[in-house]
Parts: sequence; C-alpha cells; structure tokens
Amino acid sequence: MTSLDKPTSETDQPHPTDRQNADGKHAAQQDTASKTVTEAALFEAFGGVRGMVETVLPGLLFVTIFTINKDLHVSAIAALAVSLALVAVRLIRRDTVKHAFSGVFGVAFGVVFAMMTGNAKDFYLPGMLYTLGLATAYLVTAAAGVPLIGLILGPVFKENLSWRTRNPGRKKAYTKASYAWGLILLAKCAILFPLYWWADTTQFGWVLVSLKIPPFLLAVYLTWVFLAKAPPPIDVFAEMEAEERAEKDRKAEQAAAALRNPEA
Repeated sequence: MTSLDKPTSETDQPHPTDRQNADGKHAAQQDTASKTVTEAALFEAFGGVRGMVETVLPGLLFVTIFTINKDLHVSAIAALAVSLALVAVRLIRRDTVKHAFSGVFGVAFGVVFAMMTGNAKDFYLPGMLYTLGLATAYLVTAAAGVPLIGLILGPVFKENLSWRTRNPGRKKAYTKASYAWGLILLAKCAILFPLYWWADTTQFGWVLVSLKIPPFLLAVYLTWVFLAKAPPPIDVFAEMEAEERAEKDRKAEQAAAALRNPEA
C-alpha cells in the first residue's frame, strides 16, 4: 500500500479549532489593516498634527498679543503674518498647502472684519459663521443621503462615490460620521455665539482657542470608529486599471488571432 493509499489518521486532519483560530487571526489582521488604512486616510484628509497646529496658531497668537497690549492692529497683523509664514514653509518644502491656505483665508477674512468694525471679537466672526455653515452642510447632506464626509473622504480612499450605490455599509458609516460632525460643530456654535455677545474680547478669544482642537479630535475619532467597523472601500482606480489591462489584452489577442488567420 502506498502512502497515497493509506487512510489519513485523525492526527493528520486539520482540527476545527485550528481552522477557527486561523480564521480568527486572518479576520484580526484584516481588521487591523482596515483601521490602519482608515487612520492614515483621516490624517491625510484633515492634516494631522501639523494641520491642527496651523489651525490653532494664528488665533492663539492673536488672543495672546491682544491680551497683553489690547492693540487690534498689531494682533491682527501678527496673526496674518504667521499664517503666511506657515504657507511659505509648506511651499518651500513642497508639501500639501490646502490646510495652510484655508487658514490664511480664514485669518484674512477675520482681519478684514475686525479692521472694518474696530471690534477685536469680529476677528473670530468669519470662522464662527463658517463653522455654523459647515455644521448645517454635514447635517443636510447626511439627511439627503449624500453625506459630506463621504464626499471628502471618498477620493482619499480611492473609492470616489462608489459607496453610494455599491457599498451600503460604508454609506451608513459616512452618514453616521456626518451626523456626528454636524452635531459636534453645532454644540460648539451653541457655546461660542452667546459668548460672542456676552463675554469680553480676551475671555471670548481664549475660550474659542481652547475649543479649536477637542471637538475636532472627537469628530475625527468617531469617524475612525464608524469607518473601522464598515466594509472596506472599493478601489475604483484599481478597477479602472484592471479594465484597461483587460482591454489591452483583448486587443492583443485579437491582433494575434488576425496574424495567425490572415484570411479570416
């Protein structure tokens, strides 16, 4: 009797527990990989630590200088100067400048408002109005079935809008995340707008600066939680490349067939 004819012993058979452990390890590896990809994409989309610094620094400098000398012009010019410096650093290093540029525009609008009215608190007004509008956009788009966070992160994950029709699990996660962003930003506005009318400039400025990062981190964390539990994204770019390769192979096969059968 050859080895092929011998009956397999029970010890040679894979144990169900071993298969379960292997499946569990594979699922855990996939889950870890999904979370890692999601975390990297969120950092890319929202600028990471550097983006947060660029968001906070101009306003922090403005309120610090104004607290010391109560000079609106010096405070505004210093905030605008540091915003421009941050953009210049990114340009010199050939980094992505979208976060720094958005900061410059926000600071510039704030400087214009404050200079026009002579009220230092108006330096923060454009940013507050932008936050309110953004909160509304998150909530409205989520209710309409086209969540804004999906429109922002879709290209980052190379899925574009495939989540809308082909990946309902991710659409649900994007909807939850958009609601989270909208409600968090609305809560922030509910704190800041009353203070804009009641608090003095220095108190209001420090409260606003202190509320720059924590709500943002909470929203990003919730987005990470929702997406880490969602199905993986559909890489539409990879699909298009595969279709292009298949089309090239098909044409090559047709050309080869024509050469083999010139009379056909």
